[in-house]
Amino acid sequence: MCSPRKTALITGASRGIGLATAARFAEAGYDLILTCRNSFEQLRQEAAGLEARFGVQCLALQADMGCEADVCRVFTQIPRLDVLINNAGVAHIGLLQDMSSEEWHRILAANLDSCFYTCRNAIPLMLRTHSGRIINISSVWGEHGASMEVAYSASKGAVNAFTKALARELAPSHIPVNAIACGVIDTSMNSCLSDEDRDALREEIPMDRFGTPKEVAEVILQTAEAPEYLTGQIITVDGGWC
Repeated sequence: MCSPRKTALITGASRGIGLATAARFAEAGYDLILTCRNSFEQLRQEAAGLEARFGVQCLALQADMGCEADVCRVFTQIPRLDVLINNAGVAHIGLLQDMSSEEWHRILAANLDSCFYTCRNAIPLMLRTHSGRIINISSVWGEHGASMEVAYSASKGAVNAFTKALARELAPSHIPVNAIACGVIDTSMNSCLSDEDRDALREEIPMDRFGTPKEVAEVILQTAEAPEYLTGQIITVDGGWC
């Protein structure tokens, strides 16, 4: 009897890194659960395309992963889970002194609370088989901090600490937990940059270009399929920048 395909949950999957990761995991034969808060029709179409192209099952769900009730609703439709990829997140550029409390809490909910809600629901599913992988998408700013992005930097620094602590907690159960700290990746999150800013930023990167979502997706897949002894790591993908 053939063993069932592995299943991966990828949050924030309608575009950018999330969508590239969904395509790479589908190509590798994973069944997928994909979520997004906005752009659901686009996600639904992408999911149907992945099913047709790779012959996997692909369930698209609209959910705000920073909302506890939405996350619990998503997990009612997941009987088993092999890989959790916490990719959903938002950025905010501006002076801290001008930031509202609502904006602060929105960043923390989308980038950090989402990891708590998904992991809390995913861990019992993984404990049933004493296996699984949890991968959190972080940023180099979580280590170094960025001017005008204090809330974002703080949230990603917290994700890094969350990753290391949870890795220690789950290691006895053979569930590795790692994070991918991205540098400048060519996604819509950076679309607010002017051409001049993009050129100046690119010149700081030793590889002389932005990374691509496909490159990050490849690292995520490699991490998901790495030996379980790889755990508690913040894996930087930044072209030698930081």
